Formats: sequence, C-alpha cells, structure tokens
Amino acid sequence: RSLVVVHFWAPWAPQCAQMNEVMAALAKEHTQVAFVKLEAEAVPEVSEKYGISSVPTFLFFKNSQKVDRLDGAHAPELTKKVQRHSSSSSVSAGSNDSAKEDLNVRLKKLINAAPCMLFMKGSPKEPRCGFSKQMVEILNKHGISFSSFDIFSDEEVRQGLKTYSNWPTYPQLYVAGELIGGLDIVKELEASGELDTICPKAQKLEDRLKSLINKAPVMLFMKGSKQMAKCGFSKQIIEIINNTGVDYETFDILEDEEVRQGLKTYSNWPTYPQLYVKGELVGGLDIVKELKESGELLPILKGEN
Repeated sequence: RSLVVVHFWAPWAPQCAQMNEVMAALAKEHTQVAFVKLEAEAVPEVSEKYGISSVPTFLFFKNSQKVDRLDGAHAPELTKKVQRHSSSSSVSAGSNDSAKEDLNVRLKKLINAAPCMLFMKGSPKEPRCGFSKQMVEILNKHGISFSSFDIFSDEEVRQGLKTYSNWPTYPQLYVAGELIGGLDIVKELEASGELDTICPKAQKLEDRLKSLINKAPVMLFMKGSKQMAKCGFSKQIIEIINNTGVDYETFDILEDEEVRQGLKTYSNWPTYPQLYVKGELVGGLDIVKELKESGELLPILKGEN
C-alpha cells in the first residue's frame, strides 16, 4: 500500500535539478515513500504510455495503480500531494470508507467553489481536449461567469467525480452545486434557450467598474497597494493622501487587466493612478498635487466640494 513517486526528468532541464533537491528533502521526511527518478527521453515507451510531454512530471502510484500526477516544477504542490497520499497510504485497509468520505467532502467543496463550476481538461485559456474547448466557447459566447478545475491536475478528483456524480466523461458543468451535464446537454440547453436562464451571467464590465469606483467614498486606482506602491507616481499620490488623514481604499490595477484597460476608456483618463471621490473622477497625480498646493484637496476628499 506504500506510495511510489516517479519523477520523469531530463539532465538538460535546470528545473528538474531543483525538483530533484526537493525530492531528496521529501525522501528524508517521508521514509515510507519510494521516490524514483526516470530520465524521460531514455525510456520513450514509458513516457509515451503515461503521456509525459514535458519535464519535470511526477506520477504517483499506490498498489501499482496511478493515483495522481503533477506537471511542472511546483515544489509546494509536490509537497502537498506527497503528504496527502502518504498519509492515506499509511492508514490501514479498513479505513477505505473514511478515505472515500474524505474525497466526497473534497468533491462537494470543489463543486460548490463557485456558482457555476466547470470540470474540464486543461484551463479556459488552454483547453486540452476538443470537448472542453467547445464547452468554454459556448459559456463565453453567452457571457456566463464560471470557474474551472483542471482534472488533469488531480487524478483522485478525475476518477472520484465520475463515481460521485455518476457521469463517466468530461467536461462536466455544475450550477449551484448541481450537475447540469456534459457538452451534449449544454448544446441542447443552448439550442432551447434554457442555458441563459440556468447559468449565472458575468457582470458587465461597465457595471463592475461602477461598483468598484463606488466601493468607498475615496477610491484610488493604482499600481500596487497602499502598503506597497509599485510605481513612483502611485507612491507619491499615496504619500499626499496619507498626509490628509482621510480614509481611502485602493485597487491594484496590475492584478486585473480587464479593469486596467476598461477604466481608461470608462473615465476617459489614459494613465494611472486615478483618484475618485463619491464615484466622480478627481484626476491623476498632477491634479492632486495642484489641489494640494491650492488647499482644495482636503475639502474635496471629505466630499465638501
């Protein structure tokens, strides 16, 4: 029942060397786990059998069955998976039911992670099968707001969800924790016009910008946050506002490209930072500096002007 972790690696890839070090550290910590290194290009038939298309890739085996995989050099994720699988493998066979129960709890959480959840191969930006690609295209075409889970990233979820939902294939779409179905069902719902009534719509960008601008009486859209400005102009404007003692909130435009581009058009103001008071644009750094010089800044921030 012990766990075997196989690292498909290549001597020319520096990220593989890093992950070998991580594996060596994990081997000391988890003595009951067997860690194996396989040079991917030296065993092409094995690499092909397990769909190894890049290095490093890690496969997890239990009872000679593949139970999970990890693509890429993700040390925290590798540590997490080793801990999870090794702890369940050291448990006696009699606790199979509780392991199943734990998985079901996890699946339920994942299904309810967003109002609309898509379990697919790959990600919406990079689908890894034609059916998943079509599903994403349909949802995007209808402006549906959804989150996704890549079933390739977790073999336990991939196999477990089929049983849990009694649905043998992927993609699978869930709304409010309930299974809607796969691609064929979604196509039927689209054809009948029901899809738009079942799935939650993505908030229109303009509505989103309006609600962000009005999130606080004084809102600053900047690069970084008040704790850590990520450009000189943002740093200067924060120092000026901090000196007024007025409460304000910030939004980091580097975290959201849609807002970053959309707000320029919406407010007809091409640069950042941008300062808003009670939903109205005050301006950028130069304007704020002028208002400070003229003594108008404080009353404006307090909403008196």
